[in-house]
Amino acid sequence: MSINTLRKYLDDHQVEYVVMTHSKAYTAQRIAARAHVPGNEMAKSVMIKVDGELKITVLRAPDKVSLAKVNKLFKAGKVELAHESEFEEKFPDCEVGAMPPFGNLYDLDVLVDEKLSKDESIVFNACSHLELIRMSYKDYEKLAKPKVADIAVGG
Repeated sequence: MSINTLRKYLDDHQVEYVVMTHSKAYTAQRIAARAHVPGNEMAKSVMIKVDGELKITVLRAPDKVSLAKVNKLFKAGKVELAHESEFEEKFPDCEVGAMPPFGNLYDLDVLVDEKLSKDESIVFNACSHLELIRMSYKDYEKLAKPKVADIAVGG
């Protein structure tokens, strides 16, 4: 999915959003700083595997996914971070590490940390390391239909 496909998806669902550009950056914290976005509003997608099944976790830039919390949530045998080589094919039109948090568009389950769900708006990568989208969290939740749970530590 390219940013144009993502924008069409949002437009088709009559969602208000803003596209932001910034100089190239790769970490969520650095992107937030370059785009002048508070780290707590910057949503990052972190890929995990739960008993071998890929899932997208979405958390605030300063936070880290807690594999132990995810394990407890799913009563899983094994929860681990996914390596880029295990998911890059799922996102053919995105730069690796710049996946938007819409697992529903990629046939992936989405887990959102409850702290992020309390924000009025979120900002996230829009398929590249140069572009972001800001939209209301409520609209995001309506479209992505994530499972919201306490899955992060830090921040």
